[in-house]
Order: sequence, then structure tokens, then C-alpha cells
Amino acid sequence: MGYGSRRPVRTPLLSAVTKIKHLQFAQEHKNWTVEHWKKVMWSDESRFQLHHADGRVRIWRKQHESMHPTCMSTTLQTGGGSVMVWGMFSWHDLGPLIRVEQHLNSTTYLSIVADEVHPITLMAYPSGDGFLRQDNAPCHSAHIVQEWFQKHEGDFTLLRWPPQSPDLNPIEHLWDEVRRAIRQLVPQPSNLTELDSAIHQAWCQIPRITFQHLVESMPRRIATVMKAKGGPMKY
Repeated sequence: MGYGSRRPVRTPLLSAVTKIKHLQFAQEHKNWTVEHWKKVMWSDESRFQLHHADGRVRIWRKQHESMHPTCMSTTLQTGGGSVMVWGMFSWHDLGPLIRVEQHLNSTTYLSIVADEVHPITLMAYPSGDGFLRQDNAPCHSAHIVQEWFQKHEGDFTLLRWPPQSPDLNPIEHLWDEVRRAIRQLVPQPSNLTELDSAIHQAWCQIPRITFQHLVESMPRRIATVMKAKGGPMKY
């Protein structure tokens, strides 16, 4: 009958209010062309586990072989630790990838914005017509961070971003690129130092055409959000 066993698509749980905010964002930017989106600096944080079971592994075994060493997938209680990084990219180039110890707090984020984002944005958009995309994390909306943005509001504009919208953010696809590259490594990283090195190497090797195609997809994403009335979409 055409049915098949498939994994369900993973999407964020969206409330009615969140869907409205997604739709409002799409309506506000429905007339933006690729040229508009080329002026956006996309930033985000992501955490990479040293040992991560993602459910992709499948094995063939006989009924009595469940506890055979070759038929088991070992796990660690804490995943063996993790590395958190902050990254940024635009149409023009990949930005820096910064390792974040523990959690990203407002002080650390402010130093990243002042030391990394600000000079790169001024260089890429000297006329002050650039945009910075950040999500609604507490460290992004902290008083000291907002105060800094107000003092430098003529240098670039914050792109007002709807909550729970990873499918709208093209940098999520770059994190996937990095994870795929790390999964293909032989041998796999055995400690956090090796994992950090693998993350940075995979990031630097992302082809320019990859992230430029992501920027070019933004008008289609906006149209899809409007068609879905603010609900989840295929991206």
C-alpha cells in the first residue's frame, strides 16, 4: 500500500502564540530578496558530544546474540563530555568558531560580540547596513549586552528573531555539516581536545557554495512559513 517504516521528522513544539510570531516574522520579511539576506550575519551556539548515540546504528543478529560484544552499543552516562562552540557566518565568509567553556553567559557573550562580531561586521558592512541574527537566549537579552548594542546601534542592526525557529536559521545546517564530517572520521575523537580540533577543522572545510546556497534559501523559507501559517516546515 506504499507505507514504510520511517523515523519521525523532529520539529520544535510550537504553541499557538509562537506560530503567530513566526507568521508575523515571515510577513515582515516576505519582500526581502537574496540581496537583503546577504547582509545578515548568522550566529548561534551548538554543543557537540564526545560520544553521542543518535539512533542511526542498525545491526543484524540472531535472536540469542543480543548480549554478544559485537551486537552491543556502549554508552557513557554523561556522553563522555562535550564541547560547546559559538559560530557565525554570512554570505561573504565563515566567521570565527569560538569554544565556550561550560555555558555561554552574558559576560562571555558580550566579549564575543565586542571582540569578534563588531569588527567583522564593520569590515563586511562599512555603511552600517548589516544585520546580526541572534536567538532569544537569556545571555543575548541581558542588560549589559543590550546596553552595548544601544551604544553601537549605528554600526549594525539586530534582526528581531521569532522564538523556537531553528528551521528558519540556516546556520543549523552548518552544524549538521560539522557533525557529519566528524562521524566520518577514522578513528573517532577520543577526548575533548581531539573533538574540539575536529570541530574546527570540519568548520573551516565547509565549502563557500554550501553556506551561500543556505543564504539563497531564505526567501523560500519565508514563503514556506507563510504557507504553513507559522507552523513547522521541511527545513
